[in-house]
Amino acid sequence: MNSKKGYVAHAKNLMVSPTKMRRVADVVRKMQYTEAVAVLDALPQKASGMLLKLIKSAAANALYQNKMLDEESLVIAELQVNEGMKSKRVWARARGRRDLLLKRRCHVTVVVDEVAGQGE
Repeated sequence: MNSKKGYVAHAKNLMVSPTKMRRVADVVRKMQYTEAVAVLDALPQKASGMLLKLIKSAAANALYQNKMLDEESLVIAELQVNEGMKSKRVWARARGRRDLLLKRRCHVTVVVDEVAGQGE
């Protein structure tokens, strides 16, 4: 790895709100790759399946770009959850009124890197 910082995978406009995704992301942030996969596989939230797929993609990118790496040596270096687009829907209320229903989406970025003290 020359001046590059880890191996990246992006997912944009996931149909889950950023707050719900952050609850799951906080559980696996800074975790070893194999532990994170096991934890995400056991969580019941919808966001955990999406995040599991994205973390596996980042690990696949790392293993493809650097053939010397092993799954055991990977750690989730960075995990960002940002707001995406909002779809606006009309919600009918009493007396002919309406409310605005926001369908929130999120962008997620995962950076997977080698464990710092691998040679020890």
